[in-house]
Amino acid sequence: MISPRTGSADLLHQLDLLKVELDGPIASVRLNRPAKRNALSDPLITQLHAFFVNLPDSVRAIVLSGEGEHFCAGLDLSELSEHSVAGGIAHSRFWHSAFDQVQFGRAPVVAVLRGAVVGGGLELASAAHLRVAEDSAIYALPEGQRGLFVGGGGSARVPRLIGYSRMADMMLTGRVLDADEGQQVGLSQYRVRDGEGMAKAMALARRIAENAAMSNFAVIHALPRIADMSQSDGLFVESLMAAIAQAEPAAKDRMRAFLEGKARKVRKA
Repeated sequence: MISPRTGSADLLHQLDLLKVELDGPIASVRLNRPAKRNALSDPLITQLHAFFVNLPDSVRAIVLSGEGEHFCAGLDLSELSEHSVAGGIAHSRFWHSAFDQVQFGRAPVVAVLRGAVVGGGLELASAAHLRVAEDSAIYALPEGQRGLFVGGGGSARVPRLIGYSRMADMMLTGRVLDADEGQQVGLSQYRVRDGEGMAKAMALARRIAENAAMSNFAVIHALPRIADMSQSDGLFVESLMAAIAQAEPAAKDRMRAFLEGKARKVRKA
């Protein structure tokens, strides 16, 4: 059993269902159940939650991927049949807690999507901040065909990416989207060829890690909350967040560098 407050160094040795590599300010986290297409078991969810809660202080950006040919084929259905109604609610909330740490943790997350991005796998991907899709990526929400409903936060996150009607279509009819269709509707922001996803995600993560920490915090914590507010409330919170960010020493140093012509130029990702 992994304690959610395990020290970072000790924790890395316990994550047998994840492959974690630290490269300076970048953490690469790979789901490690390739024989099960990285299906999400309770122990795997526990390890994801523990990693994000205990993120090393040095990490400024995270790349999330799956070992083998698939990102994640969703819930390990062998664990579902034993739940009562109360147990099912607790299980769903357990997933919510873990995926909230992905979305609202300390560092931005870039997901690499290949092969199956299905059910709970799509729910996990939707908790990331950026998504890079390879040619092989396919997206599906088969819960409706199996007499189920999403339970890992998909009903709250996926419609914010693609809209209610598209998600309803996927659940009601079992429609499967390929990588290009997923890109068109907003499931990914970047499209690359097979085998190129990790390099692209690492390049994006390195750019993200160069940002001021408070700016990244504002984007992943304040921005989604502002989007859920009324316009007047959102504008007020925006003013607060802008004032906090620009008061940070790192922001002052960056503005000084810009005025002196030493700042990084705007460039295409």
